[in-house]
Amino acid sequence: MRETAPYGSWRSPISAASAVAGAVRLSEVCVSGSDVYWLEARPAEKGRGVVARWRRGVTEDLTPEPFNVRTRVHEYGGGAYWVSGETVFFSNDSDGRIYRIDAGQEPVPITAEGPWRWTDGRLSADGANLYVVREDHGGEGEPVNSIALVDPQGEVRTAAAGADFYADPRLSADGRRICWLQWRHPNMPWDGTELMVTKLAADGLPQDAALVAGGQDESVFQPQWGPDGQLYFVSDRNGWWNLYRWDGRSIEPLHADEAEYGQPQWVFGQSTYDFAGDDRLICSFLRTDGWRLASIELDSLAYEEIPTPYTEISDVRATAEAVYFQGASPSEASGIVRVDLATKDVEVLRSAGRVYDEMQPFVSAPQTLEIPRDDGTPIHAYYYAPVHPHFESPAGDKPPVIVQVHGGPTARRSNTLDLRVQYWTSRGFGWLDVNYAGSSGYGRSYRRMLDRLWGEIDVSDCAAAAAYLAAQGLVDADKTIIRGGSAGGFTVLAALAFHDVFAAGSCHYGISDLEVMAKETHKFESRYLDRLIGKYPEEKAVYERRSPIHSVDKLTKPVLFLHGAEDKVVPPNQAEMMFHALRERGVPTAFVLFAGEQHGFRKSETAQRALESELLFFGTVLLDGPVCV
Repeated sequence: MRETAPYGSWRSPISAASAVAGAVRLSEVCVSGSDVYWLEARPAEKGRGVVARWRRGVTEDLTPEPFNVRTRVHEYGGGAYWVSGETVFFSNDSDGRIYRIDAGQEPVPITAEGPWRWTDGRLSADGANLYVVREDHGGEGEPVNSIALVDPQGEVRTAAAGADFYADPRLSADGRRICWLQWRHPNMPWDGTELMVTKLAADGLPQDAALVAGGQDESVFQPQWGPDGQLYFVSDRNGWWNLYRWDGRSIEPLHADEAEYGQPQWVFGQSTYDFAGDDRLICSFLRTDGWRLASIELDSLAYEEIPTPYTEISDVRATAEAVYFQGASPSEASGIVRVDLATKDVEVLRSAGRVYDEMQPFVSAPQTLEIPRDDGTPIHAYYYAPVHPHFESPAGDKPPVIVQVHGGPTARRSNTLDLRVQYWTSRGFGWLDVNYAGSSGYGRSYRRMLDRLWGEIDVSDCAAAAAYLAAQGLVDADKTIIRGGSAGGFTVLAALAFHDVFAAGSCHYGISDLEVMAKETHKFESRYLDRLIGKYPEEKAVYERRSPIHSVDKLTKPVLFLHGAEDKVVPPNQAEMMFHALRERGVPTAFVLFAGEQHGFRKSETAQRALESELLFFGTVLLDGPVCV
């Protein structure tokens, strides 16, 4: 017998603590010989990053406390460790130094303390030189990025400089050549990058580098030398991130496809393909329904899909026998996965978290939506309906819905299992993930739809998606909530200020003043708004018009602000300004500042408190009945 209670008030076994506890963030898969490595960011250890290794069925931590494997290059990091044989190199967060771990030994620093950040390194085959991306914060003005050469004694020389940004220094198997990616303001790496190649001199330093691919309007991703000596890379030159190779004379496509074989380079160390022995390549690619795997023969370019149960596949690494990656699906949390290339058997080496048996009946499955715009192009979205085996709503009642806005804004939401989503749906909320115009995963033209329209088309897409659900009779139009972080937080505030669709909002470390963002944000994104909004200060009026802080008189709906006290990407004053302006006008609002947190919440206690704060806030300002945290 089901109990009758209003949507949003159902009791759920998925508590905020269970939704975040043990849900480690896995990333940066690496394979060396038969050993598999990955990075774990553990909320229960205040977000500490740990390099783990799987060897013959046994998993162990390689980096002891108090080491925190993390880099803050570009503020978002990635590429925080790399492996050569059994030697592990990593960036330690507390002092910014590179450390080395040899088999059975303790970590030893190989760079001095100083104003430097390091990422994305590779050791030469003879072990004489380490090529690594360096970010120097020692001077005035913005940091200086370069590729540095570090020798075993810790001496550092500059290998490549002059561009604004660098990534992916990769050495050929014979050690004679090096390639890298570089780009310049105002481009972001998904707008345009340059793939450079050169020979190495006897002292290990690059000679004159030549442009192979890329430019102002071509995004190149993940260059990598193949076993055949050719240079492989991903490019969106045909409108989609597809695979190509360069033999020293010409560029050849491997498989033309209206699918994405690359992704936005928000962080270092990403991998969507790798070589399985000498004769084939294993790649991941994204279609509307999710990520898939495929095999390409290097000689014939024969192409064959590899079936897996996953819709999210990242960090692809391969050997001749198996492919390893981070995989997830709507019914399975993220894990480190091994697929045998001969038998296609799937083995999970490490799971980021599992849904306990008693929680399975409470899990809501996503429904893929393509909501039409007036111009005929779709708004891509995933909808999760409320699910509970023991509760039902009163006759005629419709659920409140949370519209989730991803960050970036050049990013995307996936349809994989996340207990933080199920926390809401099991209490009687609907949940809608919106991949608005400008989201990645749908080709270059879809990404570019956001050019000069950020704060308009993303907002209208979210409003249209919410209105669509209400028109279908799936949700209560008067109880529509919008929620987002970072760039998504800006969309939250803009939607509440400039549209009359949403009844309340939750802004996580979001932007309220675009001018302040243009003046104060970090180097990586300091010119991002040139493409999204327009040049500043030349188009100052546009910045003011779209900034919610200048239209606070139009914002009359309740807003909750959640922010990290040490956020360098979006400083806390962005939330504080908005909070005080709303409170002075009597608009229901609350502001929670989390000590020790930066851009994005890494600690389990922060994530738990944030979820509980949102539920209590929405229950207070929007719902009629009590809420159960």
